Amino acid sequence: MGILKNDKLIVGYDLGNRFSQISYAVSPDGEVETLSQVAGARMYNIPTALCKRPGVNQWFYGREALRNAAEEQGILVENLLELALDGEPVLIEEASYDPVSLLTLFFKRSLGLLAQAGTTEKLGALMITCEQLDHRMISMLNEMLEGLRLKTEKIYFQSHAESFYYYMIRQPGDLRTARSMLYDYRGDRIRIYAMGYNRRTTPVVAFIEESETDFPDWYSGEGEPRAISDAEKQGLDRAFGKVAELSFGNRAVSSVFLIGDGFSQEWMKESLRFLCRGRRVFQGNNLFSKGACHGMQERLQPSEAGREHIFLGSDKLKANVGMDVMRQGEASYLALLDAGVNWYEADQVTEFYLQGGNQIRLKITPLIGKEIRTAQITLENLPPGISRLRARLFLETENSLTAEIEDLGFGEIRAASGMIWRETMELY
Repeated sequence: MGILKNDKLIVGYDLGNRFSQISYAVSPDGEVETLSQVAGARMYNIPTALCKRPGVNQWFYGREALRNAAEEQGILVENLLELALDGEPVLIEEASYDPVSLLTLFFKRSLGLLAQAGTTEKLGALMITCEQLDHRMISMLNEMLEGLRLKTEKIYFQSHAESFYYYMIRQPGDLRTARSMLYDYRGDRIRIYAMGYNRRTTPVVAFIEESETDFPDWYSGEGEPRAISDAEKQGLDRAFGKVAELSFGNRAVSSVFLIGDGFSQEWMKESLRFLCRGRRVFQGNNLFSKGACHGMQERLQPSEAGREHIFLGSDKLKANVGMDVMRQGEASYLALLDAGVNWYEADQVTEFYLQGGNQIRLKITPLIGKEIRTAQITLENLPPGISRLRARLFLETENSLTAEIEDLGFGEIRAASGMIWRETMELY
């Protein structure tokens, strides 16, 4: 991708429905810092909210939005990410607002915090991370980015699971000797990420198992959890100890990470003793935004650990797709899609000649233990003889491969027919 200029910032943005966070680095191998909406304080959570002052087109975002709403100085709009995904207009003072435009306004205002490290004019690369990614989320994010008109083309998306992976890749190797556990406690649930490795492969394949469990919601609605009694703390301690023990199973764990505002109060005693038995335990609140920044750093300039590992999460293409072809009279393999890329970014166009017949064979090589297979595509009514074809391969879901084949004719010998064949197949 090329190295950025020295004055350009590499930004990781964790976009959440309740809170968002922003981390940045000044170089591909530089330290990652997290921005605070309150200068001089480690208040990384930016409430994903806007507040409109009545009767005028004045908007506040984040903590200022909550404060103005609490003082009855405006109309509060929360859960901006959820509203944008739903797509329904938001009614404020009898006026209708596009929810994606509201999220765009929040995103733009929050990026203004980069003034602490430079300015948004110096934004060089941006990685946006969300809990889950699908076509609806990606389409909405792209619409938001169109409205932002940022002065960089280096903008990518990744899930929280992948951000956890990139965070771990940039940590000391002794934290990755066995499985790593991440517990994300926010709202009324704990989301669990269990990261393991298959070290029998080269590069080492890293994978993450995700699950979640219901847990009490201690969030007060004002940016911090409410105070809880000693009896409640003891109940939480016992309940989380059971969650941790069950999620560990009988597997070795070398490191544990506790994030989310639910862990911010000191209620862990017995559960923490269990976690610390032969393991290193870390508590923080900005892992995903840092992991997003690390992910962008790895795209720009892979580290040694990054080159030695490949992540096959739920967002990743888990098979190599190619064709057996002839090059200069010798049998060869033409790689079309490579395992390890995000399935929603897997999109390849190539041109080749078909010497007679009307069939194309794609070679699909899964990396998840399934057998190599051949997918055959028949081009009905293709004119006989040699044909020049253009093939586009892309994924509509993580397991759904679509091939579009276009007839380009054969120079002056045969004009292009304009025919296009489209076939969708399951990869695994």
